[in-house]
Formats: sequence, C-alpha cells, structure tokens
Amino acid sequence: MDEFTITEKKAGDLVILYLNGFLDAHTSSVLEKKFEELLSKKLFKVIINFAGLTYISSAGLGVFMAYIETLRSNSGDIKLSNMSDKIYNIFDMLGFPILFKIVKDESEAVTLFNENA
Repeated sequence: MDEFTITEKKAGDLVILYLNGFLDAHTSSVLEKKFEELLSKKLFKVIINFAGLTYISSAGLGVFMAYIETLRSNSGDIKLSNMSDKIYNIFDMLGFPILFKIVKDESEAVTLFNENA
C-alpha cells in the first residue's frame, strides 16, 4: 500500500494541498491534522489537488465532510481539483458534487476563489 503525503503551497489567502498516495482509515488522521493546523492559522480557503491521490476510502471522504461547515462559516470553502476518473467516480457516487465544487484543474479552483473574493 502506498503511503500518504500532503504538500502545501500558499497563494495569498488560499492554501493548496497536494494529496499523494492512499487516503484511508489509517492515513486520514494526517489530513485531519493538516485541517486543524489551517484552522489554527485562520486559513479558511482551501484547494485540494488530487492529481497524486491513487485511492480514497470513506474515512478519507469523511475528513472533507468534517471540516467543510467550519470553513464555510468562516467565509472559506474547500474546492476540489485534478481528480482522476477513478477518484471522481467515488465522489460522484456519494453525491459530493452537490456539496463541493469539483473542477478539472487547480487554476480553475483559484479563479473561483478570486471571483468570490
């Protein structure tokens, strides 16, 4: 099984998180800690780039659900980008496109945040 890593890039008041590897019950705590760190720094506008993610479980999906309301209540949001068809199909099957804005690439997500600024 692949390990899970997160790389972070800041772009103004946006934070872009690059997910790599397997996001499952064993690794979801890494993403939870990253969200807690962002909240403690009052960073509420988050783009998740899934280009390097090869697998996501329900535990991984649950992390996004756990933080979306807190971010939105602080004038932020989570935008999801660069999903493979395999990852997108999991999100789509569970109705996530109704709750989250899912876009093809990171630059589109940045544009969405800038339009709503």
